[in-house]
Amino acid sequence: MYKILIQETEESILEVLTIALEAEGFMVKGMLGVNPGFLNIINDFRPHVVILDFRLRGDDAIEICSTIKKQYPFLPILALSCNSNIHLDYEKNGFDDYISKPFDLNLLYHVLRKHIPKVES
Repeated sequence: MYKILIQETEESILEVLTIALEAEGFMVKGMLGVNPGFLNIINDFRPHVVILDFRLRGDDAIEICSTIKKQYPFLPILALSCNSNIHLDYEKNGFDDYISKPFDLNLLYHVLRKHIPKVES
């Protein structure tokens, strides 16, 4: 079973993502806000993909992405954002891909599956 770690600032969005991804057979671990033990959670949960809320208190998502990439350079990290320029910003900030809010579930599944083969289960 593929594992997805989601960090989101809005509880309702986290809940919808969790339900939608679990319905597709993913194992999901969700977190509201910034968790100082983020790397420990990744080490323990061993996700195949990480999704970060890009607008998380300004530059927090970029900083978390950079920190994760230093320790786990091949772990795909997706930006989840309502920012209309996310298609321009995600790559230059170290993210592997992005999902725009509001999101289409089929597109969400497609983007995730595009990155899962990059790592072993």
